[in-house]
Amino acid sequence: MTPQNSYDFLIVGAGYAGAVSARQLADAGARVLLIDKRPHIGGNAYDTLDAHGVLIHPYGPHIFHTNSREVVQYLSRFTDWRFYEHRVMAKVGAGLYPIPINRTTINSLYGLRLETDEAVEAYLASVREPRAKPRTSEDVVLSSVGRDLCEKFFRGYTRKQWGLDLADLSAGVAARIPTRTSDDDRYFADTYQLMPAGGYTRMFEQMLDHPGINVRVGQQFERLEGIRWGHMVYSGPIDAFFDHCYGKLPYRSLRFEHQHLPDTPHFQATGTVNYPNDEDFTRITEFKHLTGQQHPGTSIMREFPQAEGEPFYPIPRPENEALFKRYQALSEDRSDVTFVGRLAQYRYYNMDQVVGAALACARRLSSGQGSAQS
Repeated sequence: MTPQNSYDFLIVGAGYAGAVSARQLADAGARVLLIDKRPHIGGNAYDTLDAHGVLIHPYGPHIFHTNSREVVQYLSRFTDWRFYEHRVMAKVGAGLYPIPINRTTINSLYGLRLETDEAVEAYLASVREPRAKPRTSEDVVLSSVGRDLCEKFFRGYTRKQWGLDLADLSAGVAARIPTRTSDDDRYFADTYQLMPAGGYTRMFEQMLDHPGINVRVGQQFERLEGIRWGHMVYSGPIDAFFDHCYGKLPYRSLRFEHQHLPDTPHFQATGTVNYPNDEDFTRITEFKHLTGQQHPGTSIMREFPQAEGEPFYPIPRPENEALFKRYQALSEDRSDVTFVGRLAQYRYYNMDQVVGAALACARRLSSGQGSAQS
């Protein structure tokens, strides 16, 4: 075995979890091999110019938002930023309404003239169906906005997105979307809401530009031969790592339909429009809102959730968590592998959460305190 084929770390997956781990370990002096089965780096955050020269996100819109100054400072080593606050509308009947639900949503939908936060709170209190201990997403939504808003904005979207009713999903799914009594129409309320000025792929390229990192894309882990490593960082599906010995963990996948509209400066008023009720797709994203790119045409993307395909979203249900715990127990017996990331930890992580988990993982490994789970 030649030194060129020997590494301190093998990292499987070149998304946030793998790329951040690779850079941190290389900065600490390690020799790292980073592989990914796809033909590119960046994981689902990968972006690229389409055939018409519009910068798109092939795997769905990625909007960076966080309250972590540490995460922003870390990523700022590899990119400049564009300030961007994401806004989403939902099509209900013939109208478009801000989502998350806010004062404007309620006034426009019901023809009301609520002028203060207190008035909106009083209205919501009058329609809520309180639940002492919310167990499901239905409990969360009904206790937050009542039945009519639940039916108009949440139930249909959830059935399409997850293939399940609100009553069959854990409470944490609906809890991700707040309700506001003000006119704040931003989708996120985080302190830092930004987009990489040169795109996500360029940021990943800068991150992985290090003499201690060797990157191989289009490389299946199962077909990796002639390589020796000291420790593995694995960011793929944990059930696949263990050959699905307890059965497959359920994931929700997506199919994307891309469309370019020439001589169309903008297709819609906001970056994303949700379609909770009347269409097969869940939402349409127009990328020029996100990137600020100037182009005479525009490119949009429709998302169609599906059961089969690339794993995108772990499905948060108690029985799925129980199955994951069995795989987690296997991982804890593997001192030679660290599992980190959305798929490896079966968690519905945002981008900043994955970065934070990877930074913590790399710190432990660099100090010789590696563990099976990040």
